[in-house]
Amino acid sequence: MLDERGRSCNRTRVADSLLETRTRGSPSLFRGAALSLRMTGRDRLGSMARDTLLIDLALQGGGAHGAFTWGVLERLIEEPWLRIDGVSGTSAGAMNAAVLIDGLCAGGVEGACAAMERFWRRVAEAARFSPLQRSPLDVLLGRWTLDNSPAFLAMDVASRFLSPYDLDPIGSNPLRDILRETIDFERLARAPIKLFVTATNVATGQARVFRNADLTAEALLASACLPTLFRAVEIDGEAYWDGGYSGNPTITPLVRECASQDTILIQINPVERRGAPRSAIDISNRLNEIAFNSPLLKELRMIALLREVADPGHCEGARWAAMRIHAIAADMAAQLGASSKLIAEWEFLSMLREEGRRRAEQFLESSAGDLGRRSSFDLDALLRNV
Repeated sequence: MLDERGRSCNRTRVADSLLETRTRGSPSLFRGAALSLRMTGRDRLGSMARDTLLIDLALQGGGAHGAFTWGVLERLIEEPWLRIDGVSGTSAGAMNAAVLIDGLCAGGVEGACAAMERFWRRVAEAARFSPLQRSPLDVLLGRWTLDNSPAFLAMDVASRFLSPYDLDPIGSNPLRDILRETIDFERLARAPIKLFVTATNVATGQARVFRNADLTAEALLASACLPTLFRAVEIDGEAYWDGGYSGNPTITPLVRECASQDTILIQINPVERRGAPRSAIDISNRLNEIAFNSPLLKELRMIALLREVADPGHCEGARWAAMRIHAIAADMAAQLGASSKLIAEWEFLSMLREEGRRRAEQFLESSAGDLGRRSSFDLDALLRNV
């Protein structure tokens, strides 16, 4: 089993096994049973009869909260009528995207599920040796926070006076080896699914979008390079920071380079938090959330504006206006503090993954009928306060 609790892609594995079974008497019986096992509580006959639909995925970054996206992706690829055309990702979203696409190329749905679990398990194993651990009291009370961790508090204070160049002169990053061991970048370069990874050019402040053929472990690290934690990643003589500053994630290449008109945004960065933050850590976190959401909201607002134009034209403007946007949001992220993005305990990652599967299931139950027809995301709400 891919998951000791037996909850990861079980229906898909059994279904694929049945699809491979051949008997002289009733091959269609086994094929029908296999397809049925892929379905959930929704109308199975309706799902089985539905035509294949091209979709794009837009995956936000958010550190360890990216395990939520893992769960969402795992559930979406179990649907045989959904076919991924392109994926745009930033930071943890970019890593999820690269692992997903490489896994699909290597072994289909089962291969993708195995690859994503392998990646996140490696992240959890590496974190076991990190000084950033929850305090004994937080462990006892089941609180997912590092706010009381001496190492986290010391790191937070040090980051205000010392840069990563002072603290880490060699530029080490445990994710570098994990990415190289988990992803076959040559295979990824040949993948039929288009991949777009955003990083921010330090010198210009502009986004650079890396595509399949450009991708390396360094490009993925650049997309996730928080300047207070890591040295800038140099690629082709240019320094890069986290892509969230310029696109979290970037929608433009999905519009320009993909055939799909349905984009599913997986949000792990809260757009709204009730109440004004008071602590220094919470204020800094909220500033980062606002900054990281701003480029994405501008692109979504452009789609909303073009939809209201009587004649958006017949070129790129028409493509933007025709886009249908859907969203699966990590509602629980608004209840978690900023420090939890650095918690990589397997129990925490598994909880986020299960929440992602649950939210994806809710989305399919409520909005599957909108896919291919209309936006289920309220784009008009973006214009009400403009």
